[in-house]
Amino acid sequence: MGTTPLQPGGVLGVCAPSSRFDPETLNRGIRVLEQLGFEVRVPEEIFQKKRYLAGDDKLRAGLINRLFSDPDIDAIICARGGFGAMRVLDHLNWNLIRHHTKPFIGFSDCTAILLSIIDQTGNKVIHGPNVVSFADAPQKTIDSFYDTIQDSVDAIKVSAGQIIKPGKCTGVLKGGNITTIAHLLGTRFQPDFKNCVLFMEDIGEPAYKIDRMLTQMKMAGLFVGIRGVITGSFENCDNIEYLKEILSEIFDEYTVPVLSGLDAGHGKINLSLCMGTDVEIDTVNSRIHWI
Repeated sequence: MGTTPLQPGGVLGVCAPSSRFDPETLNRGIRVLEQLGFEVRVPEEIFQKKRYLAGDDKLRAGLINRLFSDPDIDAIICARGGFGAMRVLDHLNWNLIRHHTKPFIGFSDCTAILLSIIDQTGNKVIHGPNVVSFADAPQKTIDSFYDTIQDSVDAIKVSAGQIIKPGKCTGVLKGGNITTIAHLLGTRFQPDFKNCVLFMEDIGEPAYKIDRMLTQMKMAGLFVGIRGVITGSFENCDNIEYLKEILSEIFDEYTVPVLSGLDAGHGKINLSLCMGTDVEIDTVNSRIHWI
């Protein structure tokens, strides 16, 4: 169903494809991962600095390539989001990544890499906390990560789910941060959501900007052939009360279920989601089930 399970004692390699980070916050996140029983390896390269980035593009990409090729690394997790992940896409060795299957974990700006791994290699990924997120993560976020990385999650109940459009569907779960997805439009890494259940979340974007980005995606044909939609958290987004109406209008012409309220993304709770694999969405039971 999911990615290759990572058992306690497994080795997590840290990469930094996006923005610079606070070393102390990183260390606090690492301690949480170590308390779960994992060994965490932190390459010196991630502490490089170039403007707001964690080093130059080739260095950040080269580290990801190296972690994928290293037989001693069982899974790869991003240090933080911010900006910069899309800048490394042209420098990643997709053939190498395709033939060295291992869990790749991250969210936010790292959406660019998650979606590209699925589309370029067919490998599965985990939309879940970056290392710095673990520093102050609630237990529910930590438990979800631990269960997902061990491939022991088969369903998530969307307890606070709101049905925008009722229905039931199956498809490949793909998606992530709306702003990052929008910035991939028109590039060779524009994601393909045909036959997919689309997941979306964001932070700090007012309702009109969410509307604008979704409208752009729709006009670009990004939603043609989707099977369903599920939305996560929209943290610190102004006029969020408009979101239900926006989603209803954007997806009105598609005969697909739309469910909101999944605790995944930039909210206090960030449930881990295995992506690139088939799921079933059922709005009646407000549930996402991995097939």
